[in-house]
Amino acid sequence: MSAILEDRHPLNQVLTVRGWTNEYCLRRVAARHKDLGYGAMAVRKEKISRWTRPESPQTPNIPTQLAMADVLGIDSREVYARPWPYWLLLALKDDTTIWESPWTPAGTIQALDAAGGLVEQDRRRFLIATTATVAAVLAQWATAESAPAFSSSGRQIGGAVADRFDNRLTELRHLDDDLGSDHVYDAARAESRLITRLLREATYSEETGQRLHACAAEASRLAGWCAFDSGQSAAAEKHFVTALRAAAGSGDRTAGATALAFWANVRYSNSRPDPRGALDLIDGALAHRANIASPRVLTMLHIRQARAYSIAQEPTAAYRAIDDALAAYDRGIPPDEDLQSMYWVNTGEVFQAAASTALSLGDPQRALTYFSAAATHHDPYDPEKEPRGTAIYLAREAEAYLALGDMDGAVETAQRSVDLMGGVSSARGSETLTGLRSELTKHRAIPVVRNFLSETA
Repeated sequence: MSAILEDRHPLNQVLTVRGWTNEYCLRRVAARHKDLGYGAMAVRKEKISRWTRPESPQTPNIPTQLAMADVLGIDSREVYARPWPYWLLLALKDDTTIWESPWTPAGTIQALDAAGGLVEQDRRRFLIATTATVAAVLAQWATAESAPAFSSSGRQIGGAVADRFDNRLTELRHLDDDLGSDHVYDAARAESRLITRLLREATYSEETGQRLHACAAEASRLAGWCAFDSGQSAAAEKHFVTALRAAAGSGDRTAGATALAFWANVRYSNSRPDPRGALDLIDGALAHRANIASPRVLTMLHIRQARAYSIAQEPTAAYRAIDDALAAYDRGIPPDEDLQSMYWVNTGEVFQAAASTALSLGDPQRALTYFSAAATHHDPYDPEKEPRGTAIYLAREAEAYLALGDMDGAVETAQRSVDLMGGVSSARGSETLTGLRSELTKHRAIPVVRNFLSETA
C-alpha cells in the first residue's frame, strides 16, 4: 500500500478539511447519486470505514464515485483517469501556487497553470483571501515589473497571434452575455491554458509578450467573472488574482485595475459580504488612476466603490462615488475609442448601479427614480446587450416596488425579469429571483401575487 494511504486515507482527509461527518458525507453522496439518475443509494455509516480501512479496503462502484466527485466539485473525467482513491487528492489541492508564487514571468505562468487547469473546479461559495492577503497582493502588483522578451526552442510568434486572441476573447464576452456563465467558463479557462502554453514555450518580443500577458489577464478575468456568476466565489478570487498577475506582466495598469474592480464585486456581493475588502481593492486600483487609460474603467471603479459603500451602509460616500462615476464617464471618449471589453459601461449602467445602491441603503423610492433614469436617459441602459444583467436589475426594481407596497408594480416587473432569465444560465440571476419570490411569498394572500407565484413555480 502506498505511503499516502498508509498515513491517512484521502477520503478521511477530505472529510476533515471540510468538517463533514461520515453520515453527512454519505447523505450528500446519496442525494447526488439519485439526482444523477443512478437510483437510491443506501446510507450506512460503516460504508466509510469499509472504504478507508488500512487492510483490504472496499472500492465504491463507479456510480457512487461519480456522485461523490460531483459533490466534491471534481470533474467526472478524473474518476476514470485516476484509480480510486487517488482522484480524491484533487479535492485537497491547495491554493499556494496562486497566492504565493513570485510576481515574475515564471511565477505568473505557474499561477496561470494552477488557475486554468482542467481539474480546477473549485465550487466553494465563500471568500478565501484574507485582509492580509489582499494587502500583500496589492503591494506586489504596485511594484511588479512587466515581462521581457522571451527566447526558447519554440516557434517565433508576433502581434498577429495576440490579435487573434483579442478577437476570440471579444466573442467569448458576448457569448457570456447571450448564454450565461455556465457555457463560457470552460471556454475562458481553455483560452487561458492556450495563452499560457505560448508564454511558456514560444519565442516572442517584449511587445508581443506583454500583449500575450494582457490576453491572459483578460481570459482569467473572464473566467473569474463566470465563476462568480456561477456562485463559485473561491474560484473567482483565484482567477482574479491570476488576472492581476498577468496584467502586471503586460505593464498595463488599466488591465490590472479592471481585474481589481471585478474582484471587488465578489467581495461585497458574497453571502457574507466584505465591503471593506472590496474598498481596499478599489483604492489600490485608484492609487494608479493617472495610469488608467480607459475612462470607462475609471467609471466602473467608482460604480463598484458606490456599491461597496452601500453594503457598508455609508450613504454619503456611496452617493459621492456615483457622482464620481458620472463625472468620469462624462470626461470619456467615444465607445469605439475605448477598450472593447468596456462596451457595457454607459450612463444607463451608472444609473442602474445607483438604483442598486439606493436599494441597499433602504431608499426604495430613490432606487425607482434611478431605475427610471437608466431606461429613459439619452444614453440608456441597453437590455438587449445582456439579458442576464437586465433580469437582475428588474428583480431589484421589483424589490423596490415591493418595499413601497406596490404589489402590481412588483409583480409586473418580476414577470419581466423571469421572462428574460429564460435560456440564460446564471446562478447569480437565479438566486436573485429566488430571493424575490421568497419576499413575494409573504404577500401571497394578494391575488396578483398568488397568481404570479403559481404561474412561475
